[in-house]
Amino acid sequence: MNFLKRKAYYRTVVVILAVACFVLILAATAFGSVSISITDVGSVIYAKIIRNREMINNMDKADVFIVWNIRLPRILLSCLVGGLLSVVGTAYQAVFKNPMADPYILGTSSGAAFGATVAIILGFQTCFLGVGAISLSAFAMALLTTFIVYRLSKVGNKISTTSLLLAGIVMSSFLSAIISMLMIFNQNNINSVFTWTLGSFSGAKWSDVKIVIIPVVLGVVALFLHSRELNAMIMGDEHAHSLGVDVEKTKKRILILSSFLAAFAVAVSGIIGFVGLIVPHLFRLLVGPDHKILMPVSILGGAIFMLICDTIARSIIQGMELPVGIITAIFGGPFFLFLLRKSKRYN
Repeated sequence: MNFLKRKAYYRTVVVILAVACFVLILAATAFGSVSISITDVGSVIYAKIIRNREMINNMDKADVFIVWNIRLPRILLSCLVGGLLSVVGTAYQAVFKNPMADPYILGTSSGAAFGATVAIILGFQTCFLGVGAISLSAFAMALLTTFIVYRLSKVGNKISTTSLLLAGIVMSSFLSAIISMLMIFNQNNINSVFTWTLGSFSGAKWSDVKIVIIPVVLGVVALFLHSRELNAMIMGDEHAHSLGVDVEKTKKRILILSSFLAAFAVAVSGIIGFVGLIVPHLFRLLVGPDHKILMPVSILGGAIFMLICDTIARSIIQGMELPVGIITAIFGGPFFLFLLRKSKRYN
């Protein structure tokens, strides 16, 4: 495939994914216990965006409230978190040169879960700039855990990939054990902790969307600016050095930035695994390893995947909502085993 054909192919893939994401957002907003037509959904969104009060007043008040205040914030948040986890997974897989790496490999998720568990058990209710105490606590502990893992993995001025992985596994196991103990001794809060640790977008608000959208834009742009370095690093550290890439400094920047973004995602949604594993790998097969293309495609793919999983989670059982992390794990578990089997075949 020559350069022009390849460029046209990539552009077509991006456009198809963007259109599919937009259509799915409208369809998911219309779908629920109260059925609302896609036309009405579009009208509500349009009227709210252009702030046409007369148009809004002529609509069904219940439909406007359901679409704008309940469903749309949740759906947009799921798309943002899905895209965020996917692009972080893409970066991790390049740094570790391993398609089985995902955003929680550094213990970020366990740190966030521990912070949220403590906040739930202690009954923290205060807010700061519209952000709840549970989300703040989760975010702070996610960053702290990542920092500890990062410091433990340093050998001199270099980051040992093996040490990084081992430190992440140890911290995850340690914090998971403490969380389990806290749940045993606090039976009254066990349901809240359990739901949060499996991830959920129920109760999503516009303030949550605002919290995530800024780091999504800034973080994705920052990671995209490292596309050249990521392309070089995936070929090996020596190859990257030969192209003038300072491998150790680049690793530090990407790992810190990626973990910071993952912490934002976890803080507003709880722990949702496998998204950063499945999506980048699938789209790498579709568009190749060039991160200038892979990153935007993974963001759109992650948004679509998360939106589908969340829609399944809130509708698969009538009158009951499952944590979305259960659905992503159902898809991700077999996929992880497939990757593991595939990697063994070539070793």
